[in-house]
Amino acid sequence: MTAQQFRLPDLGEGLTEAEVLRWLVKVGDTVAVDQPVVEVETAKASVEVPTPFGGVVAELHAAEGATVSVGAPLISVASAEGSGNVLVGYGTTQSRRARRRRPAAGPRPLVISPIVRKLARDHDVDLSALTGTAPGGVIARRDVEGAIAASASPARGPVAPVDPLPVRERVPLTGVRRSMAERLTRSRREIPDATTWVDVDVTALVETRRQMLARDPGNPVGFLAFVARFVVAGLARYPDLNSRVDLDAGDIVHLDGVNLGIAAQGERGLLVPVVHDAHRRNVRELHAEIARLASAARAGELGVGDLTGGTFTLNNYGVFNVDGATPIVNHPEAALLGVGRILDRPWVVDGAVVPRKIAQFSLTFDHRVCDGGTAAGFLRFVVDCVEHPAEALARI
Repeated sequence: MTAQQFRLPDLGEGLTEAEVLRWLVKVGDTVAVDQPVVEVETAKASVEVPTPFGGVVAELHAAEGATVSVGAPLISVASAEGSGNVLVGYGTTQSRRARRRRPAAGPRPLVISPIVRKLARDHDVDLSALTGTAPGGVIARRDVEGAIAASASPARGPVAPVDPLPVRERVPLTGVRRSMAERLTRSRREIPDATTWVDVDVTALVETRRQMLARDPGNPVGFLAFVARFVVAGLARYPDLNSRVDLDAGDIVHLDGVNLGIAAQGERGLLVPVVHDAHRRNVRELHAEIARLASAARAGELGVGDLTGGTFTLNNYGVFNVDGATPIVNHPEAALLGVGRILDRPWVVDGAVVPRKIAQFSLTFDHRVCDGGTAAGFLRFVVDCVEHPAEALARI
């Protein structure tokens, strides 16, 4: 019986590597076609990968905790049958893989990450002259940064040594957490962001929710679902904020429809699951999908599709019992709306000081896509809807 070697397949969604979390089989085990054999974590999610071969496990090619590049060996199976499937769970097709397959002929630098390519291009680093230190000889960011440091001439005198502090522990920056770190770093590096905010009287919206719950106790609607509906309506009126910048083409790309990201805290850090086609959903439908995504995030069960395709992000940092923040735009999106906690505060209504429920709303936006007037107009639209929810729901 010949051993068949199964390599890490094209993961789709621009993913180029995965970390081996745990093997589900060991050498000598008998496996069936399409049986999950390993759990891996990509920059998007963790998934179980099935083998296309049935037979006896002959070799595991990567240790748990190792990072494996697309095309690198995963497992060898002394097999008698095969399914032809390469990756069940990501939804990639044979034709799609064929289109993405690179020519085998001719030498090329082993570079996986587009961030690494851009870093090299920005600093005139010749990738073909580098030797990759990542598994499989892949050129990693540290290799490019080392080349940049080596070629730079010192602008100042030598820096005095600093007494090192003892290290308590090192936490690997992998998977979803690394992806988010790279995205936020890129956002801070590329996007000239600005923030505007306003204190909002949410008393009427709180009362609207209470009345809806009294009429239908078994079918509640969350505060965030109302805000999401008003955000979607606002983006239809201010499309600059539902866009992204294409620097290569020199364009601002306005997007057709809204995929609304909802910032959430998961077991592995900050996640932004996406309510797809939010512009087609009413308040109750938005509430149901937000609740599903939040539950999946807490349980670590979000799929790749749940975490991709966002066009605008809504961040409810009030759940952390804070009033305001200036969050980083979720690259490549153009804006993010933040909602602070709701507090009882003295408020002037019709000339009298009365207790009202107040929350701070903030909008952080990419100043390349619009000016402050557009951003303020969008924020004011959302705030007006929140302060007069009955009228808003009747007209949007």
